Amino acid sequence: MKVGVLQFFGWQDRSIPLPSIYAMALERIGIMDRAGYDAVWLAEHHFSSFSVCPSVHMMGVMAAARTQRLRIGTGVSLAPFYNPLRLAEEVALLDVLSGGRVNWGAGRGFERSEFKAFGIAGEESAARFHETVDIVLKAWSNDKLSYQGKFFSYENVEVLPKPLQQPHPPVWMAASSLPAIEWAASKGFSILMDPHSSRRDLMHKRRHYGASLAGAGHSDTGRVIPMARLIAIDETAEKARAVARRAAEWTVASYIGATHHRQEVRTFDGKDPIDFYVDDVVLHGTADRVVEQIAELERDAGMTYLLAAPLSRRSFALLTDKVLPRVAS
Repeated sequence: MKVGVLQFFGWQDRSIPLPSIYAMALERIGIMDRAGYDAVWLAEHHFSSFSVCPSVHMMGVMAAARTQRLRIGTGVSLAPFYNPLRLAEEVALLDVLSGGRVNWGAGRGFERSEFKAFGIAGEESAARFHETVDIVLKAWSNDKLSYQGKFFSYENVEVLPKPLQQPHPPVWMAASSLPAIEWAASKGFSILMDPHSSRRDLMHKRRHYGASLAGAGHSDTGRVIPMARLIAIDETAEKARAVARRAAEWTVASYIGATHHRQEVRTFDGKDPIDFYVDDVVLHGTADRVVEQIAELERDAGMTYLLAAPLSRRSFALLTDKVLPRVAS
């Protein structure tokens, strides 16, 4: 199994200088490079202290400069917020500067406040996302780009640089809703699976993706499908559960709480949102117990790539020292 880290840049305590949040993350990325992780996947968010990283491409350059072998993933580039040509340039430049180590993950986004601030109608988000991805891939694959779309039109534009990886970096689409999964499968894209689905939903969505791929005439064989999981590990089950609960409270309050509005309504399976995260989403416990939970997902959901989001420094340290050597290929 491959293991990567989904790196957030949470700023829970604003008395802490923000530069130290970035410094700690970059220090962690250096450890990942030495410890044998497959990739760091950098999370892009806007206008929220949940994760203060508005440019995963700029942060990716910083990560690449501090590493030798670690792949640099965008988890994700929020495609509707970019001019497609600028997005193609930035990701290609990151691929060149990293020596061909980019994993490109693209997503639509879900937070209505972001679309409002950027002046984009929420109902246009899916169509803009699809068109932007199409343009980026064509810009990388063609010497000159001509394109006539609903939102963007270009005539004979040479987009430079081209990615170092040819014809382009490996590509994943973030897909959490069933329509998004079905669209990605219809185009033959591999998907990134989100950290907010319950384990049951994760299994259901993975099977639905496989069936949708087959229905569209694409093969599921050999695909790498990173499954993102929030992880709390500590010396005892009680300590780990406490970490999971604190993280769930922070997540609900700052990311999906009453002041935030998602593109899709979430039901939390009828549970209290915090209990939903603690009981059904977060992998938590001792290192041994988390290894068992990962094995269960490998068996039940076909997990071959764990995209871990450690919820504390202790969780990351134990993930690196106690879990990674036992589950990584």
